[in-house]
Amino acid sequence: MKVKAPRNKTIELSPKEINSLARQSCKLLTKVSLDFMLNKIIHQDALNAIDCIPADSIDLMIVDPPYNLTKIFGSKTFKEMDMDEYKKWFDKWLKKTVRILKEGASIYICSDWKTSIVIPEIASKYFSLQNRITWEREKGRGSSNNWKNCIEDIWFLTKGKNHKFNLDAVKIQRPVIAPYRDEKGNPKDWEEKEGGKTRFTHPSNVWTDISIPFWSMPENTNHPTQKPEKLIAKLVLASSDEGDVVFDPFVGSGTTAVVAKKLGRNFIGIEREKEYVALSIRRLEMAEKDKSIQGFEDGIFKSRIGMS
Repeated sequence: MKVKAPRNKTIELSPKEINSLARQSCKLLTKVSLDFMLNKIIHQDALNAIDCIPADSIDLMIVDPPYNLTKIFGSKTFKEMDMDEYKKWFDKWLKKTVRILKEGASIYICSDWKTSIVIPEIASKYFSLQNRITWEREKGRGSSNNWKNCIEDIWFLTKGKNHKFNLDAVKIQRPVIAPYRDEKGNPKDWEEKEGGKTRFTHPSNVWTDISIPFWSMPENTNHPTQKPEKLIAKLVLASSDEGDVVFDPFVGSGTTAVVAKKLGRNFIGIEREKEYVALSIRRLEMAEKDKSIQGFEDGIFKSRIGMS
């Protein structure tokens, strides 16, 4: 491995470390108990592993599937498909998850702008569509003949209609521009602290406070589509309680599993690439000592890094 710059905190693994860490994962060859796979990374193709997970065992599913783009993931390349072919691939694995989700479970599915149109069409066959979150991805390549693409979507669905949503856990702290007071002179829906006058508001489905992991952040890896811990933390806090089971069938570098662990949830993650299995397990080891989530402090989601 190359010598890193002093401030470069990117997690890198040697071939020896990859082999050693990957041995801590498991494979599911037949249906087994939930306890066997709980809080483990499963080194396997999701299409096979999902069939071995017990029915009605998952409280929250967060999915970051390959978008319909040609992209290298470890030793394999996901190739862009005809949109109808992509729909068939998407439906093939998604319908398998219905059995393992509890009634009332929440589902979040990540997508880019192009594949986003596919998800409600396929997912609504199995789940109730609740909302579409759009978040600003500040990284992105410019174009000389098109608008720069800097948004991604997360589709929020549920199995049934009686789902949990922990509103207070994800309320947004904002500065107060017009500090109204009641007839007695008391602050109306705001408070004053050292940082000034603030109030908590309901979170919207447009997020502009997310920073993509970069080289000076301890969570950064070489995974090409890694999601930020802060992003996943919002989903986990809103739609699960401590002790619930969070499932990610394409866990990649392990962000969903790591965030679930840091926030006191159980997890099951599936990943077919050995390098990413090892990265997930290394990050889970790191989470034993450091449960902080960058951009989330004292139960409050902070502004994007670099912004006031």
